[in-house]
Amino acid sequence: MSHTKRVLTGIQSTGVPHLGNVLGAMLPAIEMSNRPGVEAYLFIADLHSLTTIRDTATLRNNTLAVAAAWLALGFDTNKNVLYRQSDVTLVTELTWYLNCMAPYPMLANAHSFKDRQNRLAEVNGGLFTYPVLMAADILLYDAHEVPVGKDQKQHLEITRDLAGAFNRAYGENTLVVPKSVINEQVKVVPGTDGQKMSKSYNNFLGIFAPEKELKKQVMGIITDSTPLEEPKDPDSCNVFKLYELVATQEQKASLRDRYQRGGLGYGHAKKELLELLLEQFREPRAAFDQYMTDTGMIEEKLAEGAAKARNTAKNTLNRVREALGFSV
Repeated sequence: MSHTKRVLTGIQSTGVPHLGNVLGAMLPAIEMSNRPGVEAYLFIADLHSLTTIRDTATLRNNTLAVAAAWLALGFDTNKNVLYRQSDVTLVTELTWYLNCMAPYPMLANAHSFKDRQNRLAEVNGGLFTYPVLMAADILLYDAHEVPVGKDQKQHLEITRDLAGAFNRAYGENTLVVPKSVINEQVKVVPGTDGQKMSKSYNNFLGIFAPEKELKKQVMGIITDSTPLEEPKDPDSCNVFKLYELVATQEQKASLRDRYQRGGLGYGHAKKELLELLLEQFREPRAAFDQYMTDTGMIEEKLAEGAAKARNTAKNTLNRVREALGFSV
């Protein structure tokens, strides 16, 4: 085990992932988790969601849809660990110990709080201590590396600071201090309006949606008004930008050539994009539907993952309790 690098990723339980999530984060994470010498811990952050979501059914369905998408895309649960955050409640115990190490200014300076500090009535205790729960999520599993976007870098620094403070107070090797891995090469996937694809802009392509729904979204991609017969610039076209993220070199070259020659309407290009998406994601789409039809299969996988995660968590917490002078 000592030669295995443990990489941990938390994902929000915000419902069915869209094409931007799949290409930008999920497929790269799966590729990394398949590498030899890497053990990936991937958890669905349903406890974090409680800071904003108040509806039980929504939270449960979101969690299942996120798990189904990862499983459908091929996350290997034999080699790695997929679990629901709330299934390993030991994380809340570690959160309390770390809360007692967290200075007020550190939390008051965290993005998650600062973004709302002009609307304090909307801030609950969970939101204020959000970075501490995030730190516990990481430190509980002895993670060596945590891949994060630039927006999460600060939260990782807080994790490192809390682990360092704890180790200085209670023993240098109690907690593993993780490294943040910022991927500068993250694919920015354009939405149907050319902005970054996002649920909040409602400009996404639901790659796991029924075909009719996906077709409607693809046909709604915004294009300019160049007439059908005239040449078009592929590099400024949202349809082509999305097409080239999924297509082979040969397919890209062929469509680029037809754009530049003229005689290709945007309607045709959209139809080709839809066909390509349906073809490339045929197996994951079918697997996703199967999982969502039989959610018992998802629950089984999550329970297996939680059992593995709980073993690791117990070992860490025993070290922590021992360091604190509590009974193990």
